[in-house]
Amino acid sequence: MESNPKSMQIIVCNKPGKFEYKEEVCKRVHPGFSLLKVKAIGICGTDLHAFEGTQPYFSYPRVLGHEIAAEVLETSNPEFQKGQSVTVIPYFNCGKCAACQMGKENCCISLQVFGVHIDGGMKELIQVPNSSLVSGEGLRTEELALVEPFSIALHAVKRAQLESSEITVIVGAGPIGIATAIFAIERGAKVLLLDNNDDRLKVAEAMLENIETYNVKSGSVLEKLKDFSKGEMANVVFDASGNLEAINSSFQYLAHAGKFILIGLQGGDIRFNHPEFHKREATLMSSRNANRKDFEEVISFLKGRKVNLEHFITHKIAFEDLRDRFPNLLDPKERVIKAIVEF
Repeated sequence: MESNPKSMQIIVCNKPGKFEYKEEVCKRVHPGFSLLKVKAIGICGTDLHAFEGTQPYFSYPRVLGHEIAAEVLETSNPEFQKGQSVTVIPYFNCGKCAACQMGKENCCISLQVFGVHIDGGMKELIQVPNSSLVSGEGLRTEELALVEPFSIALHAVKRAQLESSEITVIVGAGPIGIATAIFAIERGAKVLLLDNNDDRLKVAEAMLENIETYNVKSGSVLEKLKDFSKGEMANVVFDASGNLEAINSSFQYLAHAGKFILIGLQGGDIRFNHPEFHKREATLMSSRNANRKDFEEVISFLKGRKVNLEHFITHKIAFEDLRDRFPNLLDPKERVIKAIVEF
C-alpha cells in the first residue's frame, strides 16, 4: 500500500447557500475500503436542493457529490488494480435487513447515500467500500460521471416493466427525465416528454429520435396527449420533476390499468382522487436509486455511443472554481442540463 498524502482539499456545504474550501487530513485506508482519486463529479438535483436548503433527509455541514468518475489509487479488492477507471455505487447498505436480503440494497432500511446522509465525493481523494466499485474502463471521464443518474433512470424503466409501443408520459426534462426517455425509447415505447423549460426540451430533441416534447405552458396537456396517442391515455407515467404540483396533476394522464412511477423526490403529501385511481386498477410505485446490474447495463450502453451527449453536458467547472460558480447553476438564465466538476 502507498502512504497517503498528509492533506487534501475538500469543499463543504456548511449551511444552505454557503460553501467553504477546507484542508482535510487523509486517513489510512480502512480495511475493506479502496482509495480513489476523483477525476470528475456530476452535479445533480440533490446537490442543488441541498445548496438551496430544500432537500429532504438532509443535514449540514455536508460534503456533496455522488456521481463519481475516479481512478483507483489503493485497493484490496482483487478485481481492481491501481490506475483503473471506476465509478462508485454510492448507496451504502447494511446487507442484513429484509430489503437487502431480497436483493433490494438500493432501498436498504438503513441506507446511507454518499454525499447525502454521509460526506460525499467533492474532495480530491475518497475512500469507499470495495463492494461499491464498478469498472468504467472504455468510458471517457465525463461519461463515467453520468453512469449514476443514467442508472437511476434505467432502474425506473425496469421497475415499470415498460413494453414496446406503450404510451409513455415523462414529466420533467432534466437529466433524469431525459435519461428515462432514452431508455423508454430503447424499449420501443412511444414517449411524450413534458416540461415548462423549452431549453431542456430542445436538448432532448437534439439527443433523441422518436420523441415528442411539449411545454406545459403552451396549453392543455390532456389535449396534447390525446392528439399524441390518438385518443388514448398513458400506459405509463413517470415523474422525474420532483415537483408536488406536477405530480398531483399528472394522475389525470393515466390510462386504465396504467402505472405511475415516482422517480423525483419532494417533501409534501401526494393527493389524488381515490375513485378515479381505483377504477383504473392503477399501480403507483416509487423508484429509488439503482443496483449493480443497472450500473453495469448503463456502462455497456454508454460504451455503444448510442446517444450524443454533446448537448447533455452543458457546464464544466474546475473544482477550484466551484464555490464561486455553483450558485449560478440555480439561475434559469444559465440553461443548465448537467454540470460536471473537473479535478
